[in-house]
Amino acid sequence: MPTHAPETVVSSTQRVSALKDSAYRIRMHALDMGETQGQGYIGQALGVADILAVVYRDVLNHRANEPDWPQRDRFLLSIGHYAIALYAALAEAGVLDLAELATYGSDDSRLPMSGMASYTPGMEISGGSLGHGLGVAAGMALGLRHQGSDAHVYNLLSDGELDEGSTWEAALACAHHGLDNVTAIVDVNALQADGPTKGVLRTEPVTAKWEAFGWNAIRVDGNDIDALLGAFDRLREHRGSPAVIICDTRIGCGVPMLETREKAHFMRVEEHEWQLARQQLTERHQVRSGSSRAFTQGE
Repeated sequence: MPTHAPETVVSSTQRVSALKDSAYRIRMHALDMGETQGQGYIGQALGVADILAVVYRDVLNHRANEPDWPQRDRFLLSIGHYAIALYAALAEAGVLDLAELATYGSDDSRLPMSGMASYTPGMEISGGSLGHGLGVAAGMALGLRHQGSDAHVYNLLSDGELDEGSTWEAALACAHHGLDNVTAIVDVNALQADGPTKGVLRTEPVTAKWEAFGWNAIRVDGNDIDALLGAFDRLREHRGSPAVIICDTRIGCGVPMLETREKAHFMRVEEHEWQLARQQLTERHQVRSGSSRAFTQGE
């Protein structure tokens, strides 16, 4: 049975703990922004918070004070309606000022409800018309390769985008060109605007499909920090083909009353429920992190 030096174990534990705290703050920021509108894609934001915490704190090579740094890794949000989640992550990463989150969805704000690259620092592409992100990622990766850049391109897309033929065309192109500087991250929350994914258009077996298209595919629990770290760590040395991490997530993850909300794609949250949601989020985080620290909104 392998053993590890004490400092290695401590380092790993601290790494996971810091990421759990980061995901907690991303969720809290998303709730704060959601309250300004009273509704929105808050369920998806809570669901992908762990993914975004790992990507921005542990994976992405970027400079918070220089969002257009030429050598940066690119993170493409093709699911533009998840913008509330990315704004929260960008604030957590220091790209956006926390105070600016209060302008979410307001007139003249740099934080519109659907992501737009022309408005927001750190937003690489304008998303919304689903199925375009992976094609853009392929073009960016080819361009970076021709420039001799070591930068990597990450594309967060949804299981609903797997309904789009353009996604699979891009997947073929990435494999054909051997774009090992592309990693797709698929949020499989099993829900679309028209209902459960399996009822709209069945995409399973998802992992086998990506592998058949020439990708190195890993499937994990997208709300498990340890599992996400393991997946990204495995891919650090991968070469020769594009890679995809398929992440099974839960809508509303971290807030029990929202995890069971029936109409969860575009979620309406009553005025009196926002503070209750924060309380449930904090309680869940304290239990899961084993922490007795008191977290406050905006910590």
